[in-house]
Amino acid sequence: MTIGGSHHDQGQQEVPFKTTKESLQVLLLHGNLDIWIKEAKNLPSKDIFQKIMQGPFSNSTSDPYATISAVGAVVGRTSVIEYSENPFWDQHFKVNVAHYAAEVLFVVKVDVVLRWQIIGAVRIPVEHLCSGQKVEGSFPILSASGKPCKPGSVLTLSIQYTSVDKVSFNQPRFGELATYFPQRKGGQVTLYQDAHAHDCGLPNFELDNGLEYKQSSCCDDIFDAISQARHLIYIGGWSFYHKVKLLRGKNAEESMLGDLLKKKALEGVTVLLLLWNDPSSRNFLGLKETSSFFEDSLVRVLLRTEAIYSHHQKTLIVDTDAGAGKRKITAFVGGLDFSLGRYDTPEHPLFGTLKTAHADDFHNPNFKKPGEGCPREPWHDLHCRIDGPAAYDVHTNFEERWLKASEQLELQKLKSSYDGALLNIDDFVSMANVPCLREDNPETWNVQIFRSIDSNSAKGFPENSKEATNKNLVRWKNVSIDMSIHTAYVMAIRAAENFIYIESQYFLVSSYNWDSFKHLGANNLIPMEIALKIVNKIKANERFSAYIVIPMWPEGDPTSMANKTMQMMYQMIYVALREAGLENQYEPQDYLNFFCLGNCEAQRAKLQTSKLQRTLARRSRRFMIYYVILGSANINERSMDGTRDTEIAMGAYQLHHTLAKKDLEPLNGQVHGYRMSLWAEHIGMIEERFKQPKSVECVRRVRYLSEQNWRQFVADEATEMKGHLMKYPVEVDRTGKVKKLPGFETFPDLGGNIMGTYLGGNIMGTRLGGKRILENLTI
Repeated sequence: MTIGGSHHDQGQQEVPFKTTKESLQVLLLHGNLDIWIKEAKNLPSKDIFQKIMQGPFSNSTSDPYATISAVGAVVGRTSVIEYSENPFWDQHFKVNVAHYAAEVLFVVKVDVVLRWQIIGAVRIPVEHLCSGQKVEGSFPILSASGKPCKPGSVLTLSIQYTSVDKVSFNQPRFGELATYFPQRKGGQVTLYQDAHAHDCGLPNFELDNGLEYKQSSCCDDIFDAISQARHLIYIGGWSFYHKVKLLRGKNAEESMLGDLLKKKALEGVTVLLLLWNDPSSRNFLGLKETSSFFEDSLVRVLLRTEAIYSHHQKTLIVDTDAGAGKRKITAFVGGLDFSLGRYDTPEHPLFGTLKTAHADDFHNPNFKKPGEGCPREPWHDLHCRIDGPAAYDVHTNFEERWLKASEQLELQKLKSSYDGALLNIDDFVSMANVPCLREDNPETWNVQIFRSIDSNSAKGFPENSKEATNKNLVRWKNVSIDMSIHTAYVMAIRAAENFIYIESQYFLVSSYNWDSFKHLGANNLIPMEIALKIVNKIKANERFSAYIVIPMWPEGDPTSMANKTMQMMYQMIYVALREAGLENQYEPQDYLNFFCLGNCEAQRAKLQTSKLQRTLARRSRRFMIYYVILGSANINERSMDGTRDTEIAMGAYQLHHTLAKKDLEPLNGQVHGYRMSLWAEHIGMIEERFKQPKSVECVRRVRYLSEQNWRQFVADEATEMKGHLMKYPVEVDRTGKVKKLPGFETFPDLGGNIMGTYLGGNIMGTRLGGKRILENLTI
């Protein structure tokens, strides 16, 4: 008997029959699984349907592969071996796990036209793994009958579990992960908050060694970098509009991006744009107009279209001065697109700049026909500049993507216009010789580039599973995948000692541990890892705090999707408090809090204003302390999976600003200054207790201020808000139950169910403009 399913069911694997009559114990797997899937023997012959589809000239049986899953969440897949009853994979998997499971399932399948079919399964009880001993051998592949699917049908494998408390995070260098791009030493990193934060009233912060943290202007620095480029300007973007102005004030006109790029191309600079060509929104994003604008210029624009997912990386690569007449690579990476509405400051104005700084730069997708009296959408984002060896890895990423996109144009007879477009940089200072800061310099950075991308979007990924493993890629079916952003998040959370601070546009993940809708396929581990970090700290009677800033709702239709994840996390924390006998002393929100950003302006005489003008200040990106991760990726399945949206991020730390000698507190380096500056922007003030974010006093104070901001935000009378950080509008009781906030079942002004709307399956629906909009929950 074979069981079939769609190829689109990538994240979940439910076996519709039991492989044992035993009652297995559910235990926590939190750590790493080291797995080898060697081979299968004596698989059944193909079914009649497959024989018909392949025709009479195929004398083999099937295209088998195997998946690895825990509680239904697929954590690994082998390659597909064509036409074999005895497939030999010899494939190695290193899998991070954070799952309450009774067994690890190895499911053998065959590829059929547009579908897959289950041949049988091998189950390894978790209780056999918890000792840490390796389990290995040849195991019968069982069918629905509980018997081998064919006499002599076996799967040869080994599996070994290492608990997280036995994993070291500090050797050989802190934060260094075995990924496609290694950690690079001697770099320099500039951290940006919003498009422009220089001279915006934020305080500077005293750092170690007599230094100060000072805010920089991202758009000013990007304008200068493009203007001073002599040889290359490469832009990779999700959204791009040529009329965007990088500067404001008297220099605004000369900073219009499209004109600037044309000018640089005429100077002999190689200017390449690699953009996502989303058919559903290309007019909204200005891509059609942008393509026409560059049509007769020396700027080359390559648009990529994908059926379902997007190219979400946001990068700028330029050549800069390396001294002695040489040039080097400098890269900008983060969350900012070159698109309408992205230019903003820490004040996040709604109306006051509509006829000045934002006169030609309006964006608010929550209103169909924005007009007089309509607020702009405030835009909070994070970005960075990288100098040093790691910048060359960002350059390599662009080249791999450009070459793959050019290759795919060959079928359209368009390849010749892009052949040879990439500039040879052999005359530049090489990565090995690029100017670096010495290791004894307190301002030196170790930087590592991470990605979510696969061989369908990057050229040069190996097609052999062993070669892929050697390059720290995952080989699933016949695709090589770089999912190092997810790995970086997991490792940073596991290594955290005192607190975690995250800003992200989405926080929809770890659905396998929800109380319902477990099989939605949002399987990445990040929320589960945060919850387990807090649980383990409670068990050890140690303080730990997690601050998570998300939008009230992701861009567009105002409906929340984070409620299920919140509920799962708070419930785990409450159970840990109860088991430790601390439930009367602490509550779950003393360890974990969710916030959103908003702004409200008082009425202005020249504008028709109303409560409708209180719009959401959001669109955050991510980073955490003391190790910072910053990039384009959201915390959802699309961004973390590796085979969906293409993403890029950097992880970095300052060697001299990691852990203090006594109490493991973060030292006061640039990352500390960055976090304090963001809090000054969001909270509108700085207090001494904010320097100790793990303390319960800090947690309760920040929550109190955020509750005050929420009350001001929703008040009938609109008044100027000093801070923008608001408690996310749900109620969390002392037992960890997430409930509707009294009086607020929907978001203010624009509606949308705060608790989310789940219709079953993996579909969420809301009404917008009289039409039902269906959206995949794993976006």
